[in-house]
Amino acid sequence: MGEFVNLEVDADHRVGTIRIDRPPMNALATQVWREIEAATSEAIERDDVGALIVYGGPKVFAAGADIKEFPTWTYQSAVQGGQVLHRSLDVLARAPMVTIAAISGYALGGGCELAISCDFRFAADNAKMGQPEILLGLIPGAGGTQRLPRLVGLSKAKELIYSGRMVDMVEAERIGLVDAVFPADDLYEQAVEAASRYAQGPFALQLAKRALEDGTEMPLDQALRLERQLFAECFATEDAATGIASFLEHGPGKAEFDGR
Repeated sequence: MGEFVNLEVDADHRVGTIRIDRPPMNALATQVWREIEAATSEAIERDDVGALIVYGGPKVFAAGADIKEFPTWTYQSAVQGGQVLHRSLDVLARAPMVTIAAISGYALGGGCELAISCDFRFAADNAKMGQPEILLGLIPGAGGTQRLPRLVGLSKAKELIYSGRMVDMVEAERIGLVDAVFPADDLYEQAVEAASRYAQGPFALQLAKRALEDGTEMPLDQALRLERQLFAECFATEDAATGIASFLEHGPGKAEFDGR
């Protein structure tokens, strides 16, 4: 259990929630990043977490880095601090289960980078997202310059990062920055419902995520070899035997998987 970040588990639905609670704005101090990494690592190790939500509560997701830390930073401390940020989000981005960021209020700077490290982003209709680091004379330092263009395209990512402006959820959904927008009161429940469905899915979901995440960083020929390998690995799982037998007997979409 962290001071500001905790993992809450709904074992019945196999859904974990990484809950950030650092009022008033969930500013992402170095300690918070470390606690996010610890909570993610715990979720990965648990057998009762099949999908993971990152949530900052009903008011704000995370308004960005804790700027109060920055006046004492030097080049060397920024190198070290950047390693903490990247390690935290790399663990999240490479988590084997499906991950969903449930975004209320502001998700700016490091908060935006936290959100785009997840597989999906569900947002409240009052949310705001952006990478405002340029307004401080900085650039995104937790993956924003690399993950954002992979979501919205290079040109749009340049415009958002160069301007530092905030994006409302009408635009965010249009450009692919978020996957779904809900009334604020329904956001978390919608995220839990979606996560529950993924948590009941076959082990092949983990293999598909690995193929997509790792393969898109490889040359095409290497990525296709990875896909062939992971496709073959599916046939060593109990879930594939269950799914194939269910399809032949009952048709598609009827199988119940054990995640093995």
